[in-house]
Amino acid sequence: MGYQQFGISPQLVDRIKLKMKNPAVKERVKNMINGISKQELQDTAVVRRLVRNASAVLGEKLTSAQEEQIVKFVIAQKIDPNNTFHLIRLWGMFR
Repeated sequence: MGYQQFGISPQLVDRIKLKMKNPAVKERVKNMINGISKQELQDTAVVRRLVRNASAVLGEKLTSAQEEQIVKFVIAQKIDPNNTFHLIRLWGMFR
């Protein structure tokens, strides 16, 4: 299930992908999510905090609706950061 089905606009994703090409920004985001567990990625409060922090680092002003859509998307993916298959699937979604 793709991000567009959660109401996340391709334009937002494209802007974020472009900003993530900046090595300094990419490092800050990577450090933010380093050590996050599968359980934490199922916790609405943790995911909301990560989305808010990442949007601040990326300089993206998200509406509350956009923030909610992203939080729901992340939780629905049931991401296990220690499962390579999950990471490859996510990578493929945003290539």
